[in-house]
Amino acid sequence: MSAMTDMLLAPDVRPFAISAAIMIVLSGVELLTTLVGFSLSQVMGKDFAAEMNADSGLNGLFLWINAGRLPLFILLILALGIFAIAGFFLQALAHGVGLSVPVAIAAIAAAAFSLPVIRVTSRGIARIIPRDETYAVSEADFIGHVAEVSVGPLDQGLPGRVRLKDVFGNWHSLVARASPESTPLPVGASVLLVDRDAKSFIAITAPADLIAQQRSDRA
Repeated sequence: MSAMTDMLLAPDVRPFAISAAIMIVLSGVELLTTLVGFSLSQVMGKDFAAEMNADSGLNGLFLWINAGRLPLFILLILALGIFAIAGFFLQALAHGVGLSVPVAIAAIAAAAFSLPVIRVTSRGIARIIPRDETYAVSEADFIGHVAEVSVGPLDQGLPGRVRLKDVFGNWHSLVARASPESTPLPVGASVLLVDRDAKSFIAITAPADLIAQQRSDRA
């Protein structure tokens, strides 16, 4: 344990250890906030993709690593993790052949190696995770649609989350709570989004005919 601690705190891997620690903290915060129905990835960077263009080098780089296709907070966690892994691997490889690479050079090399890996990995993740409602269609388009409770149950307390697919085939994860007239809606329940206030969508139990129609449309 002492040897492992000494290795993680060694000066030549310190930037990578710090990156790994930040990634773990951010991942924990994202997990906790998602469990209570308020995801930081939903808030952070909502307008970032809309404001980006390829005219500047920095914006072009962000677009190249798929910023906008993936929530910025998730992209940050991914980048920190890949950078840390790349740095530890490069320094371990150098130590294995008896070399001592200055930390600045190791950091630059790790960053250069990380960029294409981030691009490929973020593209794959963007295809499988639900996208927040603000990245594509208007919020008003979800009113009247059937969704499935993914984090709940939905009641009049803390909001949960529901997921649904839009007309383009993209999955969306939305903050929602049950209507005051509705009974609690458990995880996995099909719900109808009937309204939206400043904080969340309002849901009720979905009528059976709408559920059947939705299943027919997907068939």
